[in-house]
Amino acid sequence: QVQLVESGGGLVQAGGSLRLSCVASGGIFSNYRMAWFRQAPGKERAMVGQIDWSGDSLYYEETVKGRFTISRDNAKNLVYLQMNSLKPEDTAVYFCAAAWGSGLGYSMEDYDHWGQGTQVTVSS
Repeated sequence: QVQLVESGGGLVQAGGSLRLSCVASGGIFSNYRMAWFRQAPGKERAMVGQIDWSGDSLYYEETVKGRFTISRDNAKNLVYLQMNSLKPEDTAVYFCAAAWGSGLGYSMEDYDHWGQGTQVTVSS
């Protein structure tokens, strides 16, 4: 069973940056594709982006393209979400998710393992 723990959330002013980290344990990290989702108050959880097992394939949701970057370090069992040029509408709880296998998955149902989430608040 893979366990995921996110860190790095906090309060930041609009235009600022944060880097979220997610450390995985309990599985062979390089066998998993990884994703970041977010859930704002009153809204459904939605994908921010994802990265395949190798780091070669990436996907970003349209509103974060050019501002957010996902990367991974398979040697350290870590996946990162670098968030730049943050906007108040980026305020949400951010979740790390994992799924065994190659390729990409675009919905929550494609992911089997979830972290507890970390709060990101962007003030205007």
